[in-house]
Amino acid sequence: MSKINLRDVDPYYYTNDLNIEVSDEVAAEFSEEDRLEHNFVERVRYNGAYYSLDRGDGIEYDASFHSPTPAEVFDGKLEVEQLYAAIVALPDKQSIRICQYYFLDMSMTEIAWLEGVTASSVSESIRLGIQKMRCNFWNFKKQP
Repeated sequence: MSKINLRDVDPYYYTNDLNIEVSDEVAAEFSEEDRLEHNFVERVRYNGAYYSLDRGDGIEYDASFHSPTPAEVFDGKLEVEQLYAAIVALPDKQSIRICQYYFLDMSMTEIAWLEGVTASSVSESIRLGIQKMRCNFWNFKKQP
């Protein structure tokens, strides 16, 4: 059995010395972690790598993210409006089932149980609704 000081392990949580006895395997893990941490700090110091893109202030995100142009934002909003218009153009049952399935993440069996019908009829209704939506969506896109 070995003794470790918990203040050495986590000085922010343990403000006073607190020695406990642990098994030799646990003590070996703590000493290995200390060795790895020390090696990392020395590599950073030796290489002068004090700065990282992974600092949490968004610099890595900004470097890798392509911000959309105003035209791309407008096109995206227009497509969402057209999608909603295509859903509204469906019969009530189909639009409700599609919204439950895709937006509320309900399974077809859950929808069928709520409505008191079979899952195959819900599946067929959703499939037909999507076909109609696809047709309506492309018709909306063709309009000026």
